[in-house]
This record gives sequence, structure tokens and C-alpha cells, in this order.
Amino acid sequence: MDWKNRFQSLPLHPQEETQSDLQLAYLESWGLITATGPDSKSFLQGQITCNVSTLTEKDLTFSAHCDAKGKVWSVFRLFHHKDGYAMLQPNVVMDVELRELKKYAVFSKVELKASADIIFSVTGRNASDYINQLSKDEGKVRKISGGTAVEVATNRWALIVDSTDAEMIVDQFKGELVHENTWLLAEIKDGIPVLNQQEQNTHIPQALNLQGLNGISFTKGCYTGQETVARAKYRGINKRALFTLKGILESSDNDVEIERTAGENWRTAGQLMSFCRLANNQAIGQIVLPNNLDDNTQFRVKGGHSNWELVAIPYSLDEDE
Repeated sequence: MDWKNRFQSLPLHPQEETQSDLQLAYLESWGLITATGPDSKSFLQGQITCNVSTLTEKDLTFSAHCDAKGKVWSVFRLFHHKDGYAMLQPNVVMDVELRELKKYAVFSKVELKASADIIFSVTGRNASDYINQLSKDEGKVRKISGGTAVEVATNRWALIVDSTDAEMIVDQFKGELVHENTWLLAEIKDGIPVLNQQEQNTHIPQALNLQGLNGISFTKGCYTGQETVARAKYRGINKRALFTLKGILESSDNDVEIERTAGENWRTAGQLMSFCRLANNQAIGQIVLPNNLDDNTQFRVKGGHSNWELVAIPYSLDEDE
């Protein structure tokens, strides 16, 4: 049997529940752009928002890649992988992101490509114990057979391996094999921006909360879009932020438009950037909104009658560095 067909779609529940012991998900909708070559560090340092020069082989960081006007092409986790760097991000944004990165690579000794490696998530109370069986290394980023293990949160890891090791991992795994929507749900609850094609080249990094995720260096020097990002911090020109909302979603549409109150009226707030369907017609998603909303602002799906509510994000949006 093809190992990719062994992962089950389980109902997702809106409330926190007792965490499973061990789960493995195949992240079919996620991919990697890799950067290799002698100039890979210096090239990325001049292109993306984080400080690549200080990133150790045992750690990872959030980052974004912007156009010259500071609008984001992609948000990703950056870490050392095999003989270079890897940028973990949704597949749907990778073609454009790779094209834009390559525009600036012609004078550097760097190879940029979409990786063929397989990506899994490992979650649960025993996740770290499982990773310890795969690697004797320590740190948030560890070398394993065929690739890399990356700790993205407590009891949550990403495994990036070649196809041979991927099949071996699935065959030998002793926990549950679950659908990748478990990963998306965790990303949304953790306030991690999951960018889609419609939102590319639309927002500056601060509107996607990159400052709260330590994904912007304000001291490293120039990179593409740096002037806009710096002005947003020092002149306070950013007026938007990423919010998490939850509520009832009875429609089966993949595009979910949200409305918010403005005085006594309802007005369009925009589409959910990403969302997860939960049990009992509930859903949770993320959306970019004005960052000065009144505390009594109400939300609903366009044309719906049930109010949606804000979910607190687990980090501060302060930009101190």
C-alpha cells in the first residue's frame, strides 16, 4: 500500500483536549525552498527580514521575503538543512516566492530550488522522546537519517526527509497516522501566518505579526523592502495585524468572507487567510484587520447570523530588539 494513503482524517475539536501520546501527519500541502552554495548565507541576508548571519545550526527562526516596497511574498521558518538552508512554507506560495528570489540570485553563487523532500509533523506528549530515537543531537534543529528534525513548538516537530526514509518512518511509526489539518490547526492557534496566493504581495511583515514572532531584525542592515519595514516600526505607520477568529461555519465554500461592525452597520472585513473546519460546524481561522479595532467590534461570516469571536494570540506584538 502507498504510505501516503494511510493517514486518517480525524474530527478536529474546538476545545483543548487531552493531548495524544504520539501522532504523525504527512504535510502534503507544505514544501521547502532550499538555498545552497558558498554565497547562500550572504544572499539570504540581503533578501529576507531575519538575521541569517546569527542563525546557528541548532536553531530556527521565522522570516519573510518582501518586494522592494516591503510587501510580503512569503512567510516561512528558516533553518539549516543538509548542506544549506531551508524555508518551510505552504506549497501554494512557493512558485511565486521562488521566482522572486531567483531574480536577485544571478550574481551570487547560490542555488535556489523547490525541494523534493517529504515533510511530516510529529506531535503529542511523546513527540520529543520519539525524536530522541531518531537523533542523538540536541537543539531545536537536529540531523536525522535522510534529513532534519525541527522543533517548531512544545511537543510539535517537523521532519524533513528524503522519500526512502519517509516510507521507513511511516512503516515503523507506533502512534496514530493523522491528516495534515492537525498541523494547520496548530499553526492557526499559535498565531502563525499561513499565507495564501491571494494575500501575497499585499501586506508588510508587521501586518502579519512577524515582529511578534521574532522574524524581523531591525539592526542587521539592508535587505529587500527594509526601508518600508523600518518606517513601519519607527514612524508607527503600520495600521494592521493578524487576528484569529472562531465561530460557526455552515457553508462548504473554500473562500470565507468575514464582516465586522462599524457603528450600527456591518461592513466587509475581508476573507479568512486560512481556516480549519472543526466538529459541530465550528471553524477557526486568521484574517488581517485594522490593529485599532474597538473592543466591542463584532464579527460574522458574510450573510450569516452567528457572531464570531476573537481568539487571543500567544505572543506580544511589541517590536523591541
